[in-house]
Amino acid sequence: MATIAQQFGMTEALEILGVKAVNEGTSTGNNHFSSGDIIESYSPVDGQLIGKVKTTTAEDYEKVMQTASEAFKTFRLMPAPKRGEIVRQFGEKLRQYKEPLGKLVSYEMGKSLQEGYGEVQEMIDICDFAVGLSRQLHGLTMHSERPGHRMYEQYHPLGIVGIISAFNFPVAVWSWNTALAWICGDVCVWKPSEKTPLCGIACQNIIAEVLKENNLPEGISCLINGDYKVGEMMTHDKRVPLVSATGSTRMGKIVAQACAARLGNSLLELGGNNAIIVTPDADIKMTVIGAVFGAVGTAGQRCTSTRRLIIHESIYDKVRDAIVGAYGQLRIGNPLDQNNHVGPLIDKHAVEMYQKALTQVVAEGGKILVEGGVLTGEGYESGCYVKPAIAEAQNHFEIVQHETFAPVLYLLKYSGDVHDAIAIQNGVAQGLSSAIMTNNLREAEAFLSVAGSDCGIANVNIGTSGAEIGGAFGGEKETGGGRESGSDAWKVYMRRQTNTINYTTSLPLAQGIKFDL
Repeated sequence: MATIAQQFGMTEALEILGVKAVNEGTSTGNNHFSSGDIIESYSPVDGQLIGKVKTTTAEDYEKVMQTASEAFKTFRLMPAPKRGEIVRQFGEKLRQYKEPLGKLVSYEMGKSLQEGYGEVQEMIDICDFAVGLSRQLHGLTMHSERPGHRMYEQYHPLGIVGIISAFNFPVAVWSWNTALAWICGDVCVWKPSEKTPLCGIACQNIIAEVLKENNLPEGISCLINGDYKVGEMMTHDKRVPLVSATGSTRMGKIVAQACAARLGNSLLELGGNNAIIVTPDADIKMTVIGAVFGAVGTAGQRCTSTRRLIIHESIYDKVRDAIVGAYGQLRIGNPLDQNNHVGPLIDKHAVEMYQKALTQVVAEGGKILVEGGVLTGEGYESGCYVKPAIAEAQNHFEIVQHETFAPVLYLLKYSGDVHDAIAIQNGVAQGLSSAIMTNNLREAEAFLSVAGSDCGIANVNIGTSGAEIGGAFGGEKETGGGRESGSDAWKVYMRRQTNTINYTTSLPLAQGIKFDL
């Protein structure tokens, strides 16, 4: 009987992507080397070993940084539209490799095949966005108070941008950062999650083709691998003016403190505790679709996954019954099989956290509406498949106040008007994504107003997950305050410089100060 890897063409996909049985985890582009220990990557889909990656040592890291520093000196001189052309070619390569890379994302991380393809499409989309942006890295022109003077601002590249990404989006978040950083003139050093290192190997192989075809130097796209200690090399390194880190709030605080201690910058995209408010004027069918996908998509392992459903008491029973009924239709299993809705959690530690959350919500007084549990038997050999669960709870419960990275949805009841629901939604430490389901214009506008959602993302009549690259992505409070991807997020990858030019023969001072010699 064919294995899952054989059945879905994983061997061929790995070969196309240049992923070997044992891979060098350190790279400056087309040069690959490593002298550290081995990371073994097992698929949560079937528990099988996919491949191995050699980790980065301190000596390897130093070689990477020296190469990146030299590359920056020349790459910054390339006109931005020319750098945009490199990113355009990278986007074309991603179109070519979309199917095998999407399969690897699905197999190594565990998300559905459609989501795997969608993640690669996000990479393509941000490349397209960055290409146009490469001709629009503009500053403002200001009027000077002094006659015969001109003032304006311009943006220059920072230098080396460090990127620390998480397992749940093992390729897209890297591309959000690199596509923008490259057109801004920066070079990048990426540490992918040690839980999905092969996705990093594959991406580095793809961009290496573009760099080689354009005769560009080593060091523009660099890769390092290992645990948190490898990431700490970057966060403490004064040669890295910006570290973009995606992960837990706990991790983000460590990164922020390390960067701040050397007066470096950090771009943080951390945890979410996302809620959908369901008002009496909501479209119930739309609510069910948005809430269920938000809660169980990627097995609840998106930073924008729906954790809380805040439902008005007048329609609570109706919405609850509809959501519970929808959960009864979910198919859990191999995510490469497109008939399934829900795949596995990333590893057994995630399963333990899921089980603890369900135990704790009951201990705090919650009521389980849809039973959870770990699935066993044929097709579930990895031990990472769990049942999406629903619990009635209160917003003040400790477990509700914290993000559980698993398919656990808490139903919360509210009374009064939309402002009461907004208070519940905002009553957590995180502030990433939020949504309201309503056909009432006043409720929608109140939700989006200054007194409304305190999140970085606020949606009306769509769920909390599934952001497009055109908008800036990120959140407030313990989500970290960083912004990636679209809008003017590019500015974080550059340094702003204000320029004043005097084209007269005199030297008047600002504020009318007199200084005669």
